[in-house]
Amino acid sequence: MKHGKKYTEAAKQVERGSFYEADDAIALVKKTATAKFDETVEVHIRTGCDGRHAEQQIRGAVVLPNGTGKTVRVLVFAKGDKVAEAEAAGADYVGGEELIPKIQNDGWFEFDVVVATPDMMGVVGRLGKVLGPKGLMPNPKAGTVTMDVTKAVNDIKAGKIEYRLDKANIIHCPVGKASFTEEQLSQNFNALMDAIVKAKPSALKGQYIKSLTLATTMGPGVRVSVAKY
Repeated sequence: MKHGKKYTEAAKQVERGSFYEADDAIALVKKTATAKFDETVEVHIRTGCDGRHAEQQIRGAVVLPNGTGKTVRVLVFAKGDKVAEAEAAGADYVGGEELIPKIQNDGWFEFDVVVATPDMMGVVGRLGKVLGPKGLMPNPKAGTVTMDVTKAVNDIKAGKIEYRLDKANIIHCPVGKASFTEEQLSQNFNALMDAIVKAKPSALKGQYIKSLTLATTMGPGVRVSVAKY
């Protein structure tokens, strides 16, 4: 794969085959972010889990102490007094049955996270085929199927992110922006890693976290030592 001049120059700063301590990796990732926009800093965690077994699935959510640096648009499916509660909490869109054709037929996706009260899951379930592949389906494990709409919206707006295994048993998560300070990124990274370490499936035998890489949207990957995990 051919890379541009900026990427090649940035990659020279990363020692091939080296593993960095988390704080050094964060400093290096900030230094190698050379794009004209504020790049997202992402962490990629290769696990020893086998997601084909339900007892080795990992899914949850964590609120990053310094947020993600991104404005998140929240859609809430609710009815009755929960509609006003969602609006008061700062949800961008609130509705029910009437939103189904708008999403299904008109391809309306002006939102980043979907929250639903349990009594609305019958309605939301009809959108499974369109929301599922985009990772937008509300889920109790992620705290997005709940009667406490206020907390759900507040947490998401404050920087709550979901983590889950992909098909290759890797977890991909944002931990902030390249413009964040090293300290802010470090606090976010540690909050995420604490949550993932706690989420280790009891059924797993062998090494849990096999490799850990930090990278910006356009920058080279920096490998982090997994010894302490």
